[in-house]
Amino acid sequence: MATKKTFSIFTEAIGLYFSNLDKFLKYMTFPVLGQIAGLVVIFFTTYIYTQNLPKLIEKYPNLDNFNSLILLSIIITLPGLAIFVKAFWEYIVAYGAINSMYQNMSKSGRVYDFEAHTQLIKRRTPAFVALWLILGIFTLLAILPPFWIICGIFAVYFILVFQVFTFEPDISAFGCFKESLILIKGRFAKTFLLLCLIGGLTYVIIPQICLKAMSLAGISNFISNLLIPFVNILPQFDLEQYGLNHITNYDIALLIVETTFAQILIQYTLPLRSIMWSLWYKEGVNGGVNGGVNGGVNYKRSETTSKSKKRPSEKLMESSRKKYSTKKKINPNILKRAMEKEDEE
Repeated sequence: MATKKTFSIFTEAIGLYFSNLDKFLKYMTFPVLGQIAGLVVIFFTTYIYTQNLPKLIEKYPNLDNFNSLILLSIIITLPGLAIFVKAFWEYIVAYGAINSMYQNMSKSGRVYDFEAHTQLIKRRTPAFVALWLILGIFTLLAILPPFWIICGIFAVYFILVFQVFTFEPDISAFGCFKESLILIKGRFAKTFLLLCLIGGLTYVIIPQICLKAMSLAGISNFISNLLIPFVNILPQFDLEQYGLNHITNYDIALLIVETTFAQILIQYTLPLRSIMWSLWYKEGVNGGVNGGVNGGVNYKRSETTSKSKKRPSEKLMESSRKKYSTKKKINPNILKRAMEKEDEE
């Protein structure tokens, strides 16, 4: 029965994601493609700069020194870097905002008012950055071979940190990790099963199906041929020592194309992963898993919780409405609708 419940959460997340696919694609377009656009701008400006550098030095002799060349190199990459950083920030903000959107979908099956959900996270930027900083340190430790097993285990226990951050705004960044561990305790095997299911679907199956379709349609081959002139100018390494002497520039171009598109597809499916973990968080909270960090007070509630006692996330939403309706020029009703089911229909 428990396994059946686990699979039902997985399938429910898929249904909620694909039923709102058009909205999620629109919401994720800049965060995902903006990163690619920023890197492309950096690459092309750098390419044009290096190709014309001899002519620039000939025309402006003062550029022929190390400091000037480094300064100019930094300046020409700034536009692309600005695009990339902006898109990357919006992408990591989506880790929290999509969890807030889940509440719309759990009530109406639809998602709307993206700006309201996004502001819920951005208004807590210091705490959100602290959460990512802790996660970054943990990730750096996970890279080291001696920590692979232990970090792999804790990665499962910490899978709900963004859900805790979104739904329990009174908890600190460190507290989010502690709370996630408590919620997963006793459900490690089922959580690991969900992790394998969602990971296999969004990191392997969906990307491979789309890449195969691109290959059959000739899209991968077409783009790879366009990249070959740029691959030709890359530094040439002696691959024979690694037994890779059969690798051609076309193979390298194809690898770049497939890797890039796979990464795009993986990022576009972030909402699917967030929805599923929000469902899993809700299951743990409503089930009263281990009582929670507050002695069980907040962790044995259900959807029928008394309206007289508002959840922390609802209080935060009211505060956001007051703040952003005046300073951010956001419609006063937007933030309210982001947490409540529409009265229409």
